[in-house]
Amino acid sequence: MIRLHHLNSSRSQRILWMLEELDVPYELVEYQRDSQTLLAPAALKQVHPLGKAPVLEDGERVLAESGLIIEYLGQRYGQGRFCPPADSDEYWTCRYWLHYAEGSLMPFLLLALVMKKMSEAPMPFFIRPVAKTLAGKVVENFVQPNIRRHLGWVEQHLTNRSWFAGDAPTLADFQMSFPLDAALQRAASADDYPAIAGWLRRVHARPAWQRAESRGGAFKVL
Repeated sequence: MIRLHHLNSSRSQRILWMLEELDVPYELVEYQRDSQTLLAPAALKQVHPLGKAPVLEDGERVLAESGLIIEYLGQRYGQGRFCPPADSDEYWTCRYWLHYAEGSLMPFLLLALVMKKMSEAPMPFFIRPVAKTLAGKVVENFVQPNIRRHLGWVEQHLTNRSWFAGDAPTLADFQMSFPLDAALQRAASADDYPAIAGWLRRVHARPAWQRAESRGGAFKVL
């Protein structure tokens, strides 16, 4: 049986959603972040040396990295669902967004989080103003312009589209769910990106997403 190692409010939420869409039996092993550091518990390192989620076990096979897990589940259990026909335009569109999520969009969202934590971290009083100013300038002049540029590109793609690569969810939608949820929760306003917001509403309305939240907890980006 499939076993998913799931960390609350993490990238593993999209794997939970996909498993529920596939309607395959699986065991859920849950982990909670440290309330102060927000890091995963050390117990995850017993499953995979990097100690990050998601990790998927399928028999003797142990897989990490969301994109790989999504591709694996689609190929092994999808039975033709969630992946457009090979070499069609939709197929390559799907593959593009599957790689874009972590390769292009997430680095700026992660940097925004790092700058936020940096400005809030305990430090000597005489350093705090310098650190906050530095973090603010990095966010203002580099991070936010790049986030807006990327969200504008995603918004353009989703305008007049229900899903990323066709008329139904594909691997790309699973992979893009985390960064877009994260973006509209902590880095941008839904009012500025109506197509992205509409896409997220469609994702959240799916029974499989709701079952995933019921099993793994409500998804909130920390």
